[in-house]
Amino acid sequence: MRALSLGWPLLLLAQKVSLQAGPMLGYAQLREVAIWLQTTAPARVEIEYADTASPGVKYKTLPQHTEAEKAYTAVFRIGPLTPGRVYGYTVYLNGKPAQLPYSTYFRTLPQWRWRTAPPDFRFVMGSCAYINDSSYDRPGQPYGGEYEIFRAITAQKPDFMLWLGDNVYLREADWNSRSGILYRYTHTRSLPELQPLLALCPHYAIWDDHDFGPNDADRGFWARNVTREAFTLFWANPSYGVASAPEGITTFFEWGDADFFLLDNRTYRAPNKRTTGDRSFLGTAQLEWLIDALKSSRATFKFVACGSQILNPSPGFENFINYAAERETLLKRIEQENIWGVIFLTGDRHFSEISVLTLPNGQKVYDITSSPLTASPFREAPQRDANPLRVEGTLTPERNFLLLSVSGPEKDRQLTVSAFNSRGEKLWERTISARELRGKK
Repeated sequence: MRALSLGWPLLLLAQKVSLQAGPMLGYAQLREVAIWLQTTAPARVEIEYADTASPGVKYKTLPQHTEAEKAYTAVFRIGPLTPGRVYGYTVYLNGKPAQLPYSTYFRTLPQWRWRTAPPDFRFVMGSCAYINDSSYDRPGQPYGGEYEIFRAITAQKPDFMLWLGDNVYLREADWNSRSGILYRYTHTRSLPELQPLLALCPHYAIWDDHDFGPNDADRGFWARNVTREAFTLFWANPSYGVASAPEGITTFFEWGDADFFLLDNRTYRAPNKRTTGDRSFLGTAQLEWLIDALKSSRATFKFVACGSQILNPSPGFENFINYAAERETLLKRIEQENIWGVIFLTGDRHFSEISVLTLPNGQKVYDITSSPLTASPFREAPQRDANPLRVEGTLTPERNFLLLSVSGPEKDRQLTVSAFNSRGEKLWERTISARELRGKK
């Protein structure tokens, strides 16, 4: 071991190393941000950064060493920083600056409470990102395509992006080995069209069946600990799991006057066809955490991200309605606890739409579904998915992404949802007022 340790710097210098993927911005907070990257080989990696208001005062992180065991990935958690500032940064590989065709910056969140009105912000969300790989794909028509959608998202310059699951599609050759799983994550993350978007804004993620395991995977999947490890290696979320449900990837973050609750709909999920014993979707511990966190939240909008549709009562596919008792419990608790401002953000379905449900007390709950990014769309959705809660004109059976904008004065905040196709052309737009979510007074 001593000889290996002494030889490590010489090994680094002997290899020509570059960025395999990234840098990608992870979570952003008032005093701290995360930056993820992946190298092509073992490397000593550092990040030099400076406040753009004082570019001559530079700081450098402690070095990290990327290694094969972690798929040559690294996450830098940089802080303490000053709120509301823009920082420029440079990635150094073995002491040399990485050359990128675009500038790299990160922003800390503003300290607005008790000082100013809540800031307006915009974020993009999407799910189902399939990247073709002919050696491992099924024969026939490629399932993925229109990768230019990532350039269209970049052109919108969102404040952050929320990935709603199936961000990676594990293939039959992947999901039963750690090597295969890490290969698939690397292959997907390395897409050239994706790189400018990764560097542009913070990225937050949940998973669904295809990045958790096989199609329709559930808590019975034997390698779920391996796919969880891959998720933690490739996404720089604020955390992975909460105290009462630590096995999964549940987490939380704030942005302006909105709270985001990122759920895990796979780790605790019973098989779809199981008819006896515990038949859970989120699981009791995660569900109770969600109700506690929602009740404690003072946010104008309470966004709950989940891989599967929550409100759609159509029993086909993997909607929450297939776990009717737990779905009823969640909605009833939201009503009984008078938790207003809840908007579910969901993916999976290979079409986008908005659903709305009025609870018995008069308050409204929305489910905004965004899918697919680059996977094949479900073009038969108009004929095969009878969702009575669908907002007319929002069904989108083509590759698309949604841009959500929160704006307006503090007492009259608005959420505007805009759908765009892969070329960046606007398809439709709807506005939801915070007031309508409160119900009867």
